[in-house]
Amino acid sequence: MTAHLSRRSLLGLAGASAGAFLLAGCGNDESADPDGPQTINWWHIQNTEPMLPVWAAMAKEYETAHTNVKVAIQPLENEAFKTKLTTATQAGSPPDLFQSWGGGVLKQQIEAGLVKDITDDVKPWIGSLLPVSVEPYTVDGKIYGVPFDVGMVGFWYNKELFTRAGITAPPATWGELLTTVSKIKNAGITPIALAGKEKWPAHFYWSYLVMRIGGLDALKKAGTDHNFDTPDFIAAGARLKELVALSPFQKDFLAAEYGSPDGQAATMGNGGAAMELMGQWAPAVQASSSTSKKGLGDTLGFFPFPSVDGGKGTSTEVFGGGNGFAVGKDAPPATLDFLKTLLEVANQRKSATTGAVLPTVKDAADAIADANNKVVASTLASATGFQLYLDQAYPPAVGQQVNDSIAELVAGSKTPEQIVKDITTVAKSQ
Repeated sequence: MTAHLSRRSLLGLAGASAGAFLLAGCGNDESADPDGPQTINWWHIQNTEPMLPVWAAMAKEYETAHTNVKVAIQPLENEAFKTKLTTATQAGSPPDLFQSWGGGVLKQQIEAGLVKDITDDVKPWIGSLLPVSVEPYTVDGKIYGVPFDVGMVGFWYNKELFTRAGITAPPATWGELLTTVSKIKNAGITPIALAGKEKWPAHFYWSYLVMRIGGLDALKKAGTDHNFDTPDFIAAGARLKELVALSPFQKDFLAAEYGSPDGQAATMGNGGAAMELMGQWAPAVQASSSTSKKGLGDTLGFFPFPSVDGGKGTSTEVFGGGNGFAVGKDAPPATLDFLKTLLEVANQRKSATTGAVLPTVKDAADAIADANNKVVASTLASATGFQLYLDQAYPPAVGQQVNDSIAELVAGSKTPEQIVKDITTVAKSQ
């Protein structure tokens, strides 16, 4: 989330192990000789268990097999990554290999000449990946990034808390969701955990409601016409206000982060709330953020975002994205070979085994062990439509305004009518 895939990724606290790394070191002035000494500066946001050590081990294995190559890793928390990458790209010095969710942000990086066209380089093996996973990284028929993870946003829920509140089945409609929230609250349980401070988690609700009410076409049309001031977008805000009016979130949610010890993921992982709307990485971050470091285990369940009565969209249309890597303009020759190594079947299986990654390599799908992740994968596989996170799909300024506006709506400082005007003003200025 802007990642957001949020971010939409493994998020959490940036630990001391992240290490120091100077922006001035982003560019790579080393020789283009593929056999000469090379340093790959790699920035990623898998900065907590379980993927932090997995990536580190893969880099170490690569260095052992390629003695002329050093992989300098910079793990960063999601928001810190976006801030640091913006500074680096504005200076024209992107890292060699860095986290990307594709979409509008990647398109701007392409237009600025900051990333490499890797179409020819990946042609021999890109066919081993799920086609839908590559779409966000493909611009005008050319490939500029490679996804290692793909998934969707949905509701993760605590089965024991649902049972305690007398709920026998997950809600299938928006009306049922509101009723479920009320029942949970009446049972003395916090219905929903939300990281209000980071904004992007709240944008999931509004985005899904637009999809359910207006269908995918409404979002595509808004992106083309630069106009969000339409009945469907306003209605989505009104429906979200219905939820907010129930005061469903944990105490002090507006100040809560996502991956901090008292944040959204920890609240879920410690059994402090019954639900959260989050991507496929949720169980892993719940576990790493929880006091026990184990999360909810078999107590955790998953259900798709409900349908909205009378809406043009359906519950089989999904919202989400993947995590991938783009290659910086000055990356040394070994970078693409290292990227290929990360996407090898064996390494994708290692990533999938952690439960934190839904692999993009088709032959690695058999390594998905977690029951909930299997549900996510099957739901995604049978989806009738797909929408990338709005804060990634649209140009960065528009995506940021979406996040800011939804935060204002949830906080009660702006109305559904006001936020669509604000988003439209920014969209038309691009």
